[in-house]
Amino acid sequence: MPFFCAIFFHFPPLWYNGGMWKRWQFWLGAGISVIFLAIALRGLHLPDLWETIKSARYGWIIPGVIVYFFAVWARVWRWHYLLRKIKPIPVRKMWAPVVIGYMGNNVYPFRAGEVIRAYVLKKNEQVSVSASVATILVERIFDGLVMLVFVLVALPTVPNLPIWLKQTVIYASVLFFGALIFLILWAINPRLAEKIYTFFINRFVPQKLRDPLLGMANNFSQGLGSLRSATDVLMVFVTSVVIWLLETVKYWFVMHAFNFTVSFFALMLMNGVVNLATTLPSAPGYIGTFDGPGIEVLKVFGVSPVIATGYTLVLHAALWLPITLLGFWYMARESMSWHEFTQAAESTATEPQPSQ
Repeated sequence: MPFFCAIFFHFPPLWYNGGMWKRWQFWLGAGISVIFLAIALRGLHLPDLWETIKSARYGWIIPGVIVYFFAVWARVWRWHYLLRKIKPIPVRKMWAPVVIGYMGNNVYPFRAGEVIRAYVLKKNEQVSVSASVATILVERIFDGLVMLVFVLVALPTVPNLPIWLKQTVIYASVLFFGALIFLILWAINPRLAEKIYTFFINRFVPQKLRDPLLGMANNFSQGLGSLRSATDVLMVFVTSVVIWLLETVKYWFVMHAFNFTVSFFALMLMNGVVNLATTLPSAPGYIGTFDGPGIEVLKVFGVSPVIATGYTLVLHAALWLPITLLGFWYMARESMSWHEFTQAAESTATEPQPSQ
């Protein structure tokens, strides 16, 4: 642990190093997190919560962490598959960028780790950041669709369906299906898409920014290549299902550390709802947006608020800590600094267009 603390303070993250405290995005995310935490912890007797957390059987977390890293490997393979038409990269070379990126998601707000892993891949494999970000966006959309599938599959098991859950399904369906349709249309009509975004960029963007933005858009379009193939779409969807089923298995293992039992479908529902909620802005590490919805789902299934809160907080820590520590280690091994990550977004605007 001292080793990782040394890394953390040697490479202070963006929200610690220079200005994040003054940015409206940080305060927006922090405010949303506070609201969700206030909802989650309302009415709880905190000494009872602490006793529940202390008495948990933490040995059950070990198999959960092992299963979780199988899910991380599946994520690495999925990204390798999405990028193969841009540049074939061995899976073993993509492990470190993915782990560093997920660490970045855990310590930066607004899922900045997604740009960070694209930046690391560019540094190591010379793949355009914009093209990588396009494939990552495809991942996120398929993750959202799988979360919706989990929710829909588990809904029949809910005793009394609350109105907020119905609204979540409706809003998320519109968001993710709409985004998928938009990107598929872009992918299968790249020339039409190029005419459209070129028109808008040339008409509404200042002259000095036009060429960089056109380069980014062209690279992004290249990254959507996998959506032109029905086989690729099916493969990405199936892989995404495997990833999230493995993560739900971790939820199941951690459940055994506490004195309650719900069905695997209930944990699928919890997994789906919390990960849909984490698409909202929040403080780094999805504080609040993960915990509040997770606790509410368990309460729907009759789990006491104290146990539901203790379980959700421990599960959140068990999801956050291992990948974050491993990301710190890979970051040190790659001799990367936090300052490089703060420049990652800027690199997308100046990178060259892809060769045709």
